[in-house]
Amino acid sequence: MAGALHRRLLLLAVLTVSALLPRAAAVRPFVLVLSGEDFLKDPSGAHPSLPSADGDSEDWDDFADDSPATDPLLSPSSWIPLLDPTTPSPSGDQPDPPSDALFVAGVRAMISAASSGDEAAFSTASAQIDAAAAGGHPGAQSALAFLSGAGMARPVSRSRAFLLHKFAADAGDLQSKMALAYAYFRQEMYEEAVTLYAELAEAALTSSLISKEPPVIEPVRLHSGTEENKEALRKSRGEDDEDFQITEYQAQRGNAAAMYKLGLLYYYGLRGLRRDYGKSYHWFSKAVEKDEPRAMELMGEIFARGAGVERNYTLAYRWLRLAAQQEQYSAYNGLGYLYVKGYGVEKNLTKAKEYFEIAADHKEHGGYYNLGVLYLKGIGVKRDVMTACNYFLRAVNAGQPKAIYQVAKLFQKGIGLKRNLHMATVLYKSVAERGPWSSMSRWALESYLKGDIGKALLLYSRMADLGYEVAQSNAAWILDRYGDEHICMGESGFCSDMEKHLRAHALWWQASEQGNEHAALLIGDAYYYGRGVGRDYERAAEAYMHAQSQSNAQAMFNLGYMHEHGHGLPLDLHLAKRYYDQAVEVDSAAKLPVMLALTSLWIRKNYAGSFMVNFIDSLPEMYPVVEEWVEDVLMDEGNATILTLFACLVTVLYLRERQRRQVVADNPQQPDGAPN
Repeated sequence: MAGALHRRLLLLAVLTVSALLPRAAAVRPFVLVLSGEDFLKDPSGAHPSLPSADGDSEDWDDFADDSPATDPLLSPSSWIPLLDPTTPSPSGDQPDPPSDALFVAGVRAMISAASSGDEAAFSTASAQIDAAAAGGHPGAQSALAFLSGAGMARPVSRSRAFLLHKFAADAGDLQSKMALAYAYFRQEMYEEAVTLYAELAEAALTSSLISKEPPVIEPVRLHSGTEENKEALRKSRGEDDEDFQITEYQAQRGNAAAMYKLGLLYYYGLRGLRRDYGKSYHWFSKAVEKDEPRAMELMGEIFARGAGVERNYTLAYRWLRLAAQQEQYSAYNGLGYLYVKGYGVEKNLTKAKEYFEIAADHKEHGGYYNLGVLYLKGIGVKRDVMTACNYFLRAVNAGQPKAIYQVAKLFQKGIGLKRNLHMATVLYKSVAERGPWSSMSRWALESYLKGDIGKALLLYSRMADLGYEVAQSNAAWILDRYGDEHICMGESGFCSDMEKHLRAHALWWQASEQGNEHAALLIGDAYYYGRGVGRDYERAAEAYMHAQSQSNAQAMFNLGYMHEHGHGLPLDLHLAKRYYDQAVEVDSAAKLPVMLALTSLWIRKNYAGSFMVNFIDSLPEMYPVVEEWVEDVLMDEGNATILTLFACLVTVLYLRERQRRQVVADNPQQPDGAPN
């Protein structure tokens, strides 16, 4: 039976989370592959971390009673109240302590100075933050750690940044805990990293209950390779987006699907919109009048959570029941939860399990997760850890954050799954990055769309310090794209060219470590051409290999080129051809440059030392960046260089044909067309 369960659990768990999604411009899904070796041979044994076997529905909540009592979004260290004037102060109507006032004034002045490009004001703001940190304010210590690590208004000092983050984290600052956990993660210190990320993941999930804001993240990548990601940015302009305006027009004309879509956008605050429960309730109410089942389910959730309305479990049950009757199978999860807790209905664990099974039978990830909780805790069923693992992994496959948290905990504790701290850290990190601090990305994006590049760079850099790969990539891209503008604050005044290169290089490197293949490609280019670092063909090859391992066609082409010329890799024309062929297999758009590269290989092999080989070798000197050479030259079919190469090919073919005819003329007995 255990073997059968193991085979059943061999699945690919696709984590749809930004930090674990490596791809060139749009990240590829991170795939968690588990085999029978990842599971304990005898998972039935008692484990001290398992909940009590006689647990009932009171044990249903995933977290203990000592969960954070205040919303981390409104902690004194958060920058969000400084960015959003509608956010209430964490101290309410009480006057802020002097250290809080100094911290708030310093961070607000720093953001303003970054926005206006005022280096003197930025230095003054930094001094205020320094003074608040000296007074022991954890938020100021966290901000100062960020400035020290980046080298803003002070010399770069990674050790000082780490120490300040440690002080702030010990004092309870969650942002510094994120930064510290990421630092441990990079150094493969998983014992330390997993402890912090577990706490942060729990805070991320519980904060949605406290603040009534679901842990939904919508990271937007500013660039697609070397170009601005215009389509994604267009869709992030909120009510100014043309698609939104069309949807709004359709909703006003009575389209139920459009009404639901508007309600959903406002409910979660997606595509550049501010979360507005009033507007979401308005549009959901309109949609349910037209019997839109998805809106009915959301109405049930709104009343169950008290999101913008007074909590009412009776109404929640009514709407969820109506949605389920119209085959909105995910609504069965909400109904099952109400029966588990006895909210608005009489508690009935049998009926709850039945509803969760209906949802799971229709591939609803919430059903998988809820059944996993039932079997893990033995609520209304006999405890079965392996069955719980099976359900949790299916929910992880759909990106369910609570399921990801549970699987991380199983890996951390060694319950059902073999203890694996690296895997636990990766999974916890993906959930932790859904915490309230992730909302800073919305303000960074909004600043970028408004043309406030300096503010966007500062906010993305702050999130990069917390370990967000998309933020690292965006900040690096801004530095590269807007390097000529006064937006980068250096150790003393604006960044020098070298400071910009080094900072962008460090950010791309961090992003590449987290699987961003475009970042790895740029790191390879930096070492290949000596941009901001010493030229190093071997390290360039390593970076290209990393990008190539993630099926990046450009990296494959570059590796083929390096093998062809013996730059950092052995001179090997056969391997060069293999990489060129792989580039075409991965991306058909590479067909033309690869055809020309293969032509170059053929000429090099058959006419070594000729004028044509020397001419081809001179092309990269004419276009010193291989990527630019491929994209700006080879991809432009009207370019004179392509025509020149084509002419060379025609000339070679003509010379071969003339040579063949000469051989035939010299050997008239040999049939025409026979091998030479």
